[in-house]
Amino acid sequence: MLELVPISLKEANAYVERYHRHHKPVVGHKFSIAAAVDGEIVGVAIVGRPVSRYLDDGWTLEVNRLCTNGYRNACSFLYSAAWRAARNLGYKKLITYILESESGTSLKAAGWKCVGKAGGERWTGKRRPEVDLYPAQFKLRFEVESGG
Repeated sequence: MLELVPISLKEANAYVERYHRHHKPVVGHKFSIAAAVDGEIVGVAIVGRPVSRYLDDGWTLEVNRLCTNGYRNACSFLYSAAWRAARNLGYKKLITYILESESGTSLKAAGWKCVGKAGGERWTGKRRPEVDLYPAQFKLRFEVESGG
């Protein structure tokens, strides 16, 4: 049975380094949580300020990384737990992005809504990395928010 457990950013980033398909660890966070079964970590969520400065309004957080080892229902478990934690900390909205090629089933199961395409296929501008950091695809933004 899935159990919610605390995890440090260092430990969560190590998990991301090992299991995430296309992203590297993050630099900072507001909080991180883990899902465990019989004491073994099966997934992590790292939650921080929104990457987009336009969405960084003080009331919104972003699930910057979520990854699992494939354990059944771990993704939706972590998305739901991340929203409960953010809401209990006083935040009004939680957002995340997935690749356009991903289905979003775990997000939908956790009650999140797709609000449309976001960003471009690649980074542009002065801060663009020399090598793509993730697959060159559009992203879909999902969010969940308090009602009122």
